[in-house]
Amino acid sequence: MIKTKLRVKSGNWRKDMSFNDILGQDRPLNLLKSYIGKSRLDGSYLFTGPDGVGKKLVAKTLSKAVNCMENEVDPCDRCVSCLKIDRDEHPDVYIIDCDTLILIDSQSGNEKAASEAIKIGHIRQLQKNIALKPYEGKKKVFIIDDAHNLTPEASNAFLKILEEPVEKSLIILISSKPFLLFKTIISRCKVLKFSGLPRPVLEEIIKKDFGFDNDTAHFLAYFSEGRFGRALALKDTGFLREKNMVIDSLALSHRVNLDNIDIKKREDVRRYLNILSTWFRDIYLIKAGLTEKEIINYDRRDELLKQMSRFTFADLDGIFNSISDSVFFLERNINTRLLLYNLGVQLWKG
Repeated sequence: MIKTKLRVKSGNWRKDMSFNDILGQDRPLNLLKSYIGKSRLDGSYLFTGPDGVGKKLVAKTLSKAVNCMENEVDPCDRCVSCLKIDRDEHPDVYIIDCDTLILIDSQSGNEKAASEAIKIGHIRQLQKNIALKPYEGKKKVFIIDDAHNLTPEASNAFLKILEEPVEKSLIILISSKPFLLFKTIISRCKVLKFSGLPRPVLEEIIKKDFGFDNDTAHFLAYFSEGRFGRALALKDTGFLREKNMVIDSLALSHRVNLDNIDIKKREDVRRYLNILSTWFRDIYLIKAGLTEKEIINYDRRDELLKQMSRFTFADLDGIFNSISDSVFFLERNINTRLLLYNLGVQLWKG
């Protein structure tokens, strides 16, 4: 059998949320509430959009809405059904997530982690579960997160499920990379597109709801590109301190200084390259005449203004190419220290 665990990867944000608590997704939410109100919510849906904009949160809230024992459209967050879904204990709500999927060995009863791909065995189990009537809810809900991780074999098996929709069941696919899905799968789903919040709006929310100062709230909103989930995931980490260390060590120092940053893990170095790209992106925007409010590293705007005269647009184009090349070579298993030193030479060769 498949045991599923549902996590809300959004810092300290509440799990018990209704549609009215979800910000910035008015269009898809209004469509979903309309379908529920007209009893037309059936079949399969595909939620697309960048990571961290609330697709999974909406899917979970939708599973509460269709099974709520008190309200017809918006979940009450009080009834037994809503509370069970919040606690990941509802027998009619299934979440398949390649990050959290756990398989239970049928002989030993021991748990073992599944691979990152969503394989045909997972879909066959879904096929068995969807054929059963709801155990205690109104609808069985199946949420497949990162659906683009379906293997070709799993995709073909999943197509057969979509071709023969089962009454009192709802399938929700979630993907930030829908172009990796079979076109035949997409064609059998109602597609709802999600997007990030306007960055100034997210900045105000972070200040108001979480009490951050202006500069920190601005950085989180703009670095996350308006993605609420990503901003909340960063807010409780040391990322702000880390990004300043990277800028000091690689962008402001005339010689590469790696003493204060950890270069052992490639995922860390990849993050450092992302930070560097935001720094030089900011310089580019200032030179192009955009308002300072549009820069990501607003907390260091004075230093950005000083750096602006040092680089031409051609210099900055070359730097972006060097950072892009560094990301490419990082994936090719090059020595990280050598990579950053070479990049530093490119940044300061003028």
